[in-house]
Amino acid sequence: MQKRESFSSRLGFLLISAGCAIGLGNVWRFPYITGKYGGAAFVLVYLLFLVIMGLPVMVMEFSVGRASQKSIALSFHALEPKGTKWHIYSWFGIAGNYLLMMYYTTIAGWLLLYFVKMVKGDFVGLDTAGVSNEFGALMGQPDLMAVFMVIVVVLCMLICSRGLQNGVEKVTKVMMLCLLALMVVLAVNSILLHGAEEGLKFYLMPNFHNLTYDANGNFILGEAVYAAMGQAFFTLSLGIGALAIFGSYIGKEHSLAGEAVRVGVLDTFVAFTAGLIIFPACFAFDVAPDSGPNLIFITLPNVFNEMPMGQVWGALFFVFMSFAALSTVIAVFENILSFCIDKWGWSRQKAVAVNTVAIIILSLPCLLGFNVLSGFQPFGTGSGVMDLEDFIVSNNLLPLGSLVYLLFCVSRKGWGWDNFLAEANAGSGLKFPKGVRFYVTYILPIIMLIIFVFGYNDKFKILDNLKALVGM
Repeated sequence: MQKRESFSSRLGFLLISAGCAIGLGNVWRFPYITGKYGGAAFVLVYLLFLVIMGLPVMVMEFSVGRASQKSIALSFHALEPKGTKWHIYSWFGIAGNYLLMMYYTTIAGWLLLYFVKMVKGDFVGLDTAGVSNEFGALMGQPDLMAVFMVIVVVLCMLICSRGLQNGVEKVTKVMMLCLLALMVVLAVNSILLHGAEEGLKFYLMPNFHNLTYDANGNFILGEAVYAAMGQAFFTLSLGIGALAIFGSYIGKEHSLAGEAVRVGVLDTFVAFTAGLIIFPACFAFDVAPDSGPNLIFITLPNVFNEMPMGQVWGALFFVFMSFAALSTVIAVFENILSFCIDKWGWSRQKAVAVNTVAIIILSLPCLLGFNVLSGFQPFGTGSGVMDLEDFIVSNNLLPLGSLVYLLFCVSRKGWGWDNFLAEANAGSGLKFPKGVRFYVTYILPIIMLIIFVFGYNDKFKILDNLKALVGM
């Protein structure tokens, strides 16, 4: 039997795990909802849910990986009691990894393309409408999007083909350290802009009124709490084995609660610093901060157009965004490859060759959804293939998968609390507290189900439709 690979350093494990967790949501969602719901007041609520909900599940996923020394392909097989069927979830977990890559590779391609555009000066001299038209025109060019999607897939697979230490760890460590440095540089530049003070106040000053009421005086505390809860949960990419795989590559020198806290701190640092880049710059040039792709591909290019040396700062920004996206792609690819190696005994090179072709083909519907397949609108006008793929992953596989990991670790018919606790607390460092057993067994599953249900309500406005039906 081939000896399992392992990380060469603790730093490699932490940075790669953080790289998997750090993604586009840290940049295009966290700053926006923070500003919307009261700045620092919202951050406090977010941090609370990160500690009581996100970190426990991360510890559990790491524990399953480390105890089994397997990817999601065989980790449940290795730990489940005889006669149980927990391993069935492995197929859903790996499906989540493939589905995530089916649209994430396209977005990563956009980021690489926009870096090229920034370097070339394609946005120089364009007004707001011109910048917006650039993105609109891109959506109508499936061939160009396909080229950059293929570049992303091939580049990341080549890195993974070199193995864990020589490829994944070595490259991701460099990218993550560069990412963190770039973010600090970009944040300092934004903060020093003339007129940045108002943006900093908007972002950092605790505003408990905005946490509880909107501009029209409507009570929105529940909405804000759900936003904090959702962000704390989804930011860590839990539930599909994407973090468990890295647990399987480490030894027992350090307890897993401490490692999870460090990954959570890095993830939060990136999300928080993204706000320091975005809000001061937007307020300095009187540009309303947006969320989602519009922020990255329309709003910020307009800001860079107004900024002294904007072309340079814009190029650096898209380098940072590309690193954030590519680190996630590499991490998820490693999970996919490890699944194939563990499940079917493939060599790494065979797994790379097969999955390179498979992911390129599977990624095509997403980019064609903006043009050739634009008539397919699963959630109504303006939706597309990407929305469907993201819904399956974000609203279904992540919350339900996390619930599976949670129940597996606390249930007597699963791995069990004692086994989980012994694994999580093996090694030096912060220990997972024994006293939270009741909370993680009975209360945390309810919180996760609330996230799942409210996610469906956000998507389909179920409560609004029911109220309309009964005439409320």
